[in-house]
Amino acid sequence: MGVLTNWAAAAASLFYPHYCAGCGSDRLDPQTEICLRCLHRLPQTHFTEHADNPVEKIFWGRIQVQAATSLFFYSQDAITQTLLHELKYRGNQALGIQLGSLLGAALNNNSRFTVDVLVPVPLHPSKEKSRGFNQATLICQGIAAVTGLPVCESLLRRNAKRSTQTKKDRAERWENMLGIFEATLPDQLNYKNILLVDDVITTGATLEACGQALLEGGNRKLWIASVCYSNR
Repeated sequence: MGVLTNWAAAAASLFYPHYCAGCGSDRLDPQTEICLRCLHRLPQTHFTEHADNPVEKIFWGRIQVQAATSLFFYSQDAITQTLLHELKYRGNQALGIQLGSLLGAALNNNSRFTVDVLVPVPLHPSKEKSRGFNQATLICQGIAAVTGLPVCESLLRRNAKRSTQTKKDRAERWENMLGIFEATLPDQLNYKNILLVDDVITTGATLEACGQALLEGGNRKLWIASVCYSNR
């Protein structure tokens, strides 16, 4: 049986090769998307344990956030950019779940993040349809697999489509997000401690707009987490 199993695995790897999303190596377990070498290369922020970290400072004076974190630093031409591009533009959904599980491991049993629901930043329906998924939802699913927390996609709705944030400066990003999200009232009543989740935080404009919508008109508290943080 062992010989047959090994032969089947070898045949599968020949016809359906499985590559690391970070470096392209085929020397990795079929159950993972990132090889051990790339996992060790990921630039950790260690923000989760520390108050007043750079992610939290983004929201000072703008929105009431209990705590915020990002797991890795993001920079162009680095492994984190490679991984996020693989997720968002090459449709590697399993990678999104694995990145979420890494974030979930950092958040699990952390006294600064006492939340009861995970809420992904929503995409516009047309963009989600063309992409086939929302990367923030996949990240939430990975967090949920580690923490056991529920994921609620219906708690927050994107009610307008705006131009892309990619080439906007900080002021333009904030203005571009005004009034773009709204919370759905029935679901708002069920959860009081919300963890808002996205793939990367740069200016925080999108997350601020989402957070404002979630906090309006109710006795709720907000936490924020993302896989990556970019300080550009």
